[in-house]
Amino acid sequence: MNAPFLPFTRPSIDEDTIASVADVLRSGWITSGPKVQAFEAALSEYCGGRTVRAFNSGTGTLEVALRLAKVSRGDTPITTPLTWVATANVILEVGATPTFVDVDPRTRNIDLDKLDAAITPHTKAIIPVDLAGLPVDRDRLDAIAKRHGVRVVEDAAQSLGASWNGKPIGSTGDFVSFSFHANKNMTTGEGGALVLPADVDPALCERLRLQGVQRFPDGSMDVDVLGGKFNLTDIAAAIGLGQLKRLAAFTERRRQLARLYFERFDPNLGLDLPPADFENSNWHMFQPLLPKGTDRGTFIAAMKERGIGVGVHYPALHLFSLYRKLGFKEGDFPVAEDIGRRIVTLPLFPAMADGDLDRVCEALRAVLGR
Repeated sequence: MNAPFLPFTRPSIDEDTIASVADVLRSGWITSGPKVQAFEAALSEYCGGRTVRAFNSGTGTLEVALRLAKVSRGDTPITTPLTWVATANVILEVGATPTFVDVDPRTRNIDLDKLDAAITPHTKAIIPVDLAGLPVDRDRLDAIAKRHGVRVVEDAAQSLGASWNGKPIGSTGDFVSFSFHANKNMTTGEGGALVLPADVDPALCERLRLQGVQRFPDGSMDVDVLGGKFNLTDIAAAIGLGQLKRLAAFTERRRQLARLYFERFDPNLGLDLPPADFENSNWHMFQPLLPKGTDRGTFIAAMKERGIGVGVHYPALHLFSLYRKLGFKEGDFPVAEDIGRRIVTLPLFPAMADGDLDRVCEALRAVLGR
């Protein structure tokens, strides 16, 4: 009997969480309500008491963070070209224009050695991305931002559960944006959260989250800013509360699996492995680079034939048609382009058994060892 197909990721939802969702559905209050408030309080506790607001997506959190940071037309926020395209799309959404800085070939995160030179008077914000859950060096990043007087909007969509110098991502810094998409280390189905700095009014964040509406005790209301529709439902928050309780266990299991990959990989296959960080990274994804010259499409198809799912996270986004129209072209960011052509995401999720990982390694030997 053939083994079942192994996806590159799969959420782990326990029965207690499923039951809590049923309770919400029975309660009659299914949009933003008491569960969202409880979820925000739990996230705040996780983030060391900082103010946290829940959203319906990590994209929404980034957009609102940029608006709170007063980024708008004429500004040129800096980010990495090696990320999910939402990181750059939100810059366009607020009327600004992205400036990309190439990535470090080892960490695959934005190259901090190149950051100073990219900052101009139009740089109001830097948006670093913790690719695959490996944090950008927060000490160096914050020092650069303070030196130039610019804000930092951490795209920590992939790094909830990760840490820097022993402190959880989200417990320090400026704006911090999390995603709870179905493929993240903890999920609400779809959702996100924004950690706010002390100088930002949470009430303004809430108005930007929901159509700019301000309600008063007498039942009247006002709209003083242009807001969006980014609120989280109580259904999603119930899932998040159950997931957050298991986050530490999820992270530990991911680190165990990552260690096993390093131990059991065949070094003769020519794969370039990610940094072996078992203290800071939450191992959101395990991403080797294929040997140069390997046809990635053929590789993915061959792995699928052996029952192994493989993802691609991410192509260099400045080469998408939308960004080529803005003047970006091949050769602009050669490190990101090389990684984007060769990167693959192998199965790694808490419910994986050690034997599943052995199946992946065996398939790699069969496909790349030919």
